[in-house]
Amino acid sequence: MSDPVNAVLTAIHARLTADADLQGLVGASIFDRRPEARILPCLVTGAVETRQIGADGGGVSEILLTYEAWASGRRAAEAIAAALRAALSQADLSLGARGPVSLDHRRTSSRRAAKSAYFLAETQFRVVVED
Repeated sequence: MSDPVNAVLTAIHARLTADADLQGLVGASIFDRRPEARILPCLVTGAVETRQIGADGGGVSEILLTYEAWASGRRAAEAIAAALRAALSQADLSLGARGPVSLDHRRTSSRRAAKSAYFLAETQFRVVVED
């Protein structure tokens, strides 16, 4: 079977764009890469790491996803991160022919972005998918 990353990202994006609370904070500013123009506030898909964790090196994929919440203040960035966590809490992601999906929040950290006046809240999730 093909790499599950795109299926997971597509399912999560659909869930996030349908979430009213998140839409209230960022509107349509949910991106798969940082936009060239500074559009704040926004939510951006950050780093993605994938590895096979099945006993024989296959069958189960672990995906670490990081989402970046950008805003002009820490409180706003953290509010976006909280809405993101709520939107994905108990998420039932439909991946078609793939097996069950487990999605767990791992950590959230916030900081002022270097050389800017903007704040960044990074939220990492662990997704496990049966191939």
